[in-house]
This record gives sequence, C-alpha cells and structure tokens, in this order.
Amino acid sequence: MYLLTSLFFMWGFITVINNTLLPHLRSVFDLNYTETTVIESVWFIAYFVASIPSARLIERIGYKKSLIAGLGIMAAGALLMVPAARLPSYAVTLCALFIIACGITLLQVAANPYVAVVGPAESAPARLNLVQAFNSLGTMFAPLFGGYLILGRAASGTASANQVLSQAQRLADAQSVQLPYLIVAAVLVLLAIVIARFPLPAIALPGGAALRAARGQDSLWRHRNLVFGIPAIFIYLIAEIGVANLFINFVSQPEIGNLTHEAASHYLFLLWGGMMVGRFAGSALMRTVKAETVLAGASIGAGIVMLVASFATGSVAMWALISVGLFHSVMFPTIFTLGIKGLGARTEDGAGLLIMAIAGGALVVVQGWLADRFGLQLSFLLTVVCEVYVLFYALWGAKPTSASPGGGQPPA
Repeated sequence: MYLLTSLFFMWGFITVINNTLLPHLRSVFDLNYTETTVIESVWFIAYFVASIPSARLIERIGYKKSLIAGLGIMAAGALLMVPAARLPSYAVTLCALFIIACGITLLQVAANPYVAVVGPAESAPARLNLVQAFNSLGTMFAPLFGGYLILGRAASGTASANQVLSQAQRLADAQSVQLPYLIVAAVLVLLAIVIARFPLPAIALPGGAALRAARGQDSLWRHRNLVFGIPAIFIYLIAEIGVANLFINFVSQPEIGNLTHEAASHYLFLLWGGMMVGRFAGSALMRTVKAETVLAGASIGAGIVMLVASFATGSVAMWALISVGLFHSVMFPTIFTLGIKGLGARTEDGAGLLIMAIAGGALVVVQGWLADRFGLQLSFLLTVVCEVYVLFYALWGAKPTSASPGGGQPPA
C-alpha cells in the first residue's frame, strides 16, 4: 500500500501539471478557450483508446509488470515534451501528452482495482479513498511545481491578464517546459526500477477457459451499479477537469481575483489541497457512514458552491470555486468502488470500462465552447448539471441488482 500510494501521487502530479501548462500553451500558441481545452481533450481521449487494451494487457502479464510498463510509457511521453518545446510544435505537444495519458491509463486500470481487491470488499471504498488522498497530495503540489518552473519562468506567467506578448516572447516561453518534464521522466524511471525490485502481493486472475466461462455466465450489463457508474465517472470528469483547467484563467479575471497566472497557480494549490483533505476525511467517514450517503452529500455541496461561483463576483466567486475541491474529493474513488462492487471474476473488465469513462474529461472542450460563447463564468453551470447526475447515482444508480460469486473480488 505504501508503494502504491507513490503511483497515485505521481499520476495525480503529472495530470495537474496540465492545469499550469494549459494557460501557458494558450499564450505560446495564441489559442482561444475552445482550442485550449482541445489540448486536455486529447489527454482524456487516451483513456478511451487505451483502457480496454490495458485491461487485456493486465490479464496477460499481471498487475506488477503492467505497473512497470505504464511508468515506462509515461516517461517516454515526458521525454517527447523536450523536442515539442524546442520546435515548438502544437502537434508534437499533443502527441506527447497523449502518450503520457496512455501510460497513466494503464496505471489506473491496474492500480485502482488492485487496491480495491487486495483487502476486504466492504472496506474497499475507504481504502481507495485513502490512496486517492495521496493522489490529491500530488495534485496539490503540482501547481506549485508548474507555477515555479513553467509559469514563473515565462513572460506569459508573470504578465497581467490583458498584456499582449510578442512572437519572440512566445518562442522563449515555449522552452520553459523542458526542465520540468525532464525531472518528471527521471522520477518515473526511478519509480519503475523500485517497483520492479519490490515483491508486490500476487492477485491471481482467472485466465483462459475460466475467464471465458465467467464472461459467458455473467454479463456486465446485469449490474446496475456498473451500468450507471460508467456515465457517473464520465460526467464527473467533465466537472472536475473543467474546474481545474479553467481555474487559472477564471481567477485571473479583473472582476474575480485580478491575478497574474503565476499568482493564480498558488490558489490552484488550495483547490487540490481541498481534494486531499476531503479524501482523508472521506476515508475516515466511510468506515461508519455508507459510501452512497457520503457521495450524495458531496454532490449537493458541490452543486451549491458551483452556483455561487457562476453568479457571484470577486473573492466570493473565487473561494466558492476553490471549495469545490473539498466536495469533488470523494467522488471518483467512491463511484469507482461502488461501480465494481459484486463483479467477481469480471472485476478487471468492469474496471477497464470505468477507467475508459475517464474520457469524459475530453468533453471539457464543451465548456471551452460555452466560455467563448457565453462567458467563462457562466460556463461553470455545466458543472452544476454534472453534480445532479452524481446525486442520482448516489441515491439510486449505485444500488447493485446482482452480484457475482466472490463478493466483488477475483479469486486469490
């Protein structure tokens, strides 16, 4: 568990570097909000493309080798960011981010169900919320890392909101992403070496005829908690990614926080810090309160603060948007564990579909379009709609209609 938390930390850290990278690339390539959010859409399309192949790879080579392979793919993508910055090339940048996201997808498909099934099924939501808290620790520090090494070393990061940069300044800014991604690649390679030498507990997976028999006897679509859990993950990711990726641009506006992008990245640190605090609290709370109840309360709280962020101004709107991290914190790990509950030998198949649903983050481009058309602040009403579906899932969709033998765990 200690070692697995380092994986959750790293993919959270790398994912949230994008939150500082996007406003940076918006300045470098002179993009509008729609074009900026397309960058993040490419990142999340990787989850759709790579999830099922990742589940099949885990069946063939097991959890441990899959974790190592995922780290290696991520390191390769991080290294590709160096030539992308030197050129600079929008297309190569998209390619590098896609490769990194494919590696993270493999880690997600392997690590999330591994944590869920490595202990008692009834404590799986609390256990996954606990390791996801360390994911949030990574997301909390990433804005400081990106703010200092990317935005803090770029003219776009230290300029006022309305300042226009010259072409020479944009070219110089593009170079600032090289050092951060070299550091990331080195850490990923080191972590892969550590995992390769560490004796992780083996979880036996059904294979060959046994797996085919399990698939033939138990259709995944008989499980209501999975059927409604897939769109719950998909829709929740639209909310989480929309808030995080447009946060710096939002609080930098004169009528909200009137901050530089570098200064705004420090407040993004608080947004992700709320995610970490919420997951530690959620992990403790779910030992005595049903996971569905906690999820329902979180969705109601998130909907309220997003309404405030959509219509208020100044510090009230800014702090409302920051506080949504506290409510979003428990949503992904709780939906995930409720979604795979009772799947038995089909747990990996269900996990692959749930991780594929993270592709919902690609629809952040819809919020980018809304921001261009109706204004950035009103675009956050899309987030409110997403919270309503999460509430529906917590109250009704998460109730399992059937269970496979084994209480939701593959045989040990």
